[in-house]
Amino acid sequence: MSAIDTLPPLSEVIKRHQLSARKSLGQNFLLDLNLTARIARVAGDLSQTDVLEVGPGPGGLTRGLLAEGARRVLAVEKDARCLPALAEISEAYPGRLEVIEGDALEVDSAAHLTPPYAICANLPYNVGTELLVRWLTPPEWPPAWQSLTLMFQKEVAERIVAEPGSKAYGRLALLAQWRCDARIALTLPPGAFTPPPKVSSAVVHLTALPAPRFEADPKVLERVVAAAFNQRRKMLRAALKSLSPQIQDHLAEAGIAPTERAERVPLEQFCALARSLASA
Repeated sequence: MSAIDTLPPLSEVIKRHQLSARKSLGQNFLLDLNLTARIARVAGDLSQTDVLEVGPGPGGLTRGLLAEGARRVLAVEKDARCLPALAEISEAYPGRLEVIEGDALEVDSAAHLTPPYAICANLPYNVGTELLVRWLTPPEWPPAWQSLTLMFQKEVAERIVAEPGSKAYGRLALLAQWRCDARIALTLPPGAFTPPPKVSSAVVHLTALPAPRFEADPKVLERVVAAAFNQRRKMLRAALKSLSPQIQDHLAEAGIAPTERAERVPLEQFCALARSLASA
């Protein structure tokens, strides 16, 4: 494994700072620096962009981002044990890395970044989906971020890019694809991590669209999608009856058969249904 910078190999850093991964924090460290640099390249040209990284751990992806030319990285790390290792990276890249100790679900990261910024992270498994949903549902669109390059369990990644008719298709796919272009850029086996997780992982790249793909009120669309997929085995006339006494009329207006099931309805028709309900 060739070096990407003058700092020691990550295995040495972890040993020196006694950074055993903690399951309670959803930690699985990616030690191959060539791989972390490859993930950074998925994010595109970051030379004129601030980057938010959540859960940097010992700093493998942090080093990849900085070595690939990111203008500035803001790393939010909950595990205080990792801070000395991150401080060493900060010294090696003067003025380009800021580290905040804290929980990414509670820290106001945007206050420390110049928009539009990129988000790139090997997300802790236990908070990854919640963070993604937050980033996809800001008060206003377009958001302060321009792209998301995120590592998930492969199963979650497949749910983000899923198409109608597949078992993976659901709320996450609709939420992501309504406002973003989404693709799986990279798949990684369990052996790439320390400790190896029980499942494969994948890097998803999402690019924010200037406006949602189809017109719809976000809150109404969310209610429709949540109700539809909470009872995904039911026909929509039954799954959505709590939304309106005239749900069959609204379904007809949106061009959806009342006997259809949620997993077969494309995004455009969900948006049409949300518009019909909102206008009632």
